[in-house]
Amino acid sequence: MTSHAELLGHTWEHWHWDVEGKSTAVQLSSCQQAVYFHTNMLMESEGSAGVRGTKGFCSGEHYWEIEFIEPPYGTSVMVGLGTKQALLHTGKMQFINLLGMDGESWGLSYKGSLWHDGKSREYTEAFYDKSTVIGVLLDLNSGTLSFYCNGISLGVAFSGLDKVGRPLYPLVSSTAPETELLLGLRTCRLTSLQDFCLHVISKSLRPQVHIDSLPLPLSMCEQLHVTTNTGQHQTLFGQV
Repeated sequence: MTSHAELLGHTWEHWHWDVEGKSTAVQLSSCQQAVYFHTNMLMESEGSAGVRGTKGFCSGEHYWEIEFIEPPYGTSVMVGLGTKQALLHTGKMQFINLLGMDGESWGLSYKGSLWHDGKSREYTEAFYDKSTVIGVLLDLNSGTLSFYCNGISLGVAFSGLDKVGRPLYPLVSSTAPETELLLGLRTCRLTSLQDFCLHVISKSLRPQVHIDSLPLPLSMCEQLHVTTNTGQHQTLFGQV
């Protein structure tokens, strides 16, 4: 993971992988943190499969980590993010870099290349080792997406994400049978008055309260729908 200094002022975020937002070739653990790809022992992989996180990000700074439980192999194993319209399954023997195949997602391949809008470019050295941890830092204040490998910053990978105008969700994908990825640390930094307001409101809501009935602007209600998918935050490494 990154150093405590880089996470100073961050708070824990409690999101997980979405049972409703995944390929049919993806299985989740009971805690929805471990992801298993192409697990049918009677069938080889039939294509590319992905899964989406339960929380979409509209503002602020967010960080999460993905651990490769086994060494990655095959055509593609990827970490990244995308809109809710990002493709999560190809099938029909289409073994592709799923994240970044179009304009709805942005991804990093284990082979070291970045993908977006169907185009790739070299970014870092390939990572083949077991237990490699890839950190993802999304800064919607500056509009940048950066990656870390075992706690070392790889630099800015993409920019302009603050112009997307829709929530961005964590994504992972794989073409390789029995790929296993584990969701680890998840944090955020509350950097604006609106972020603080959403944070306080989401912590105070009771289960029976309908968000749309609150006397709030429509845009804030829409963001609350996203924010309250995954529960409350706790302070991490200092005050916010």
